[in-house]
Amino acid sequence: MRLKGKVAIITGGTSGMGRGMVERFTQEGASVIFTGRREALGGEISKKTGAAYVKADVTVEEDTARTVALAAKVNGRVDILVNNANVPTGGGRLETQSLEMFDLAIAYVRGAYAHIKHVSPLMRKQREGSIINIGSVAGHRAYTSITYAVAKAAVIHLTRCAAMELGEDNVRVNSISPGAIVTGIFGKAFGLSPDAADATSEKLADVLSKAQAVPRAGRPEDIVNAALYLASDEATFVNGSDVVVDGGNIWGRRFSETAAGVQAMATLFK
Repeated sequence: MRLKGKVAIITGGTSGMGRGMVERFTQEGASVIFTGRREALGGEISKKTGAAYVKADVTVEEDTARTVALAAKVNGRVDILVNNANVPTGGGRLETQSLEMFDLAIAYVRGAYAHIKHVSPLMRKQREGSIINIGSVAGHRAYTSITYAVAKAAVIHLTRCAAMELGEDNVRVNSISPGAIVTGIFGKAFGLSPDAADATSEKLADVLSKAQAVPRAGRPEDIVNAALYLASDEATFVNGSDVVVDGGNIWGRRFSETAAGVQAMATLFK
């Protein structure tokens, strides 16, 4: 019951990491309001968890304002905001990336900004709150999708800027940068429908287990655990941080792979 008595808004709560947060946060005692565009699925999750579902598009500010107003009206406060909603962009060379997809990726950054904008007056008044933005290791380094990487870098820097302003009112803003996590986002990037992508995400586990030093694929619960910590009172002195949860992916190739390269180089001098 680490979140007992707290009110949380979670965007993109109908699948993957977002759904995991909805389930875990309610188990930990929070009153959860979650958003998403798949209404039938949202209703199922609401029935299962007791969390309140709001059909909303994070790129539409009117939807954001409606969600925050509903949470405040029903619960009288908002203690936690998780900006989790995301959009897959696909990869490819710079010249093949459409500007329309770039605009959409940035619209999700705008959505995170809008949610912070609308909850901040409530949290300032309360003199407490925790805002968690979901970034990516792609926001720290070059990535096969320049669109995705630039958008996630923006989310991470938005976190830092907001933290320096809202921290003065005891409102903490942090981000989490997942590495290779088994979710439907990869299938969506390759053109599958959201439902099909979610249903086939487990196929990624073996491939993703080789993406970092820790020899397993990342799981949604790995990100949920980090979010739970940042949302809880255990993290009241953590502000402006980006928590990388990636099994070491961000730091480069596995030692065994690097060592093999060194050995191959050594043969040149024999």
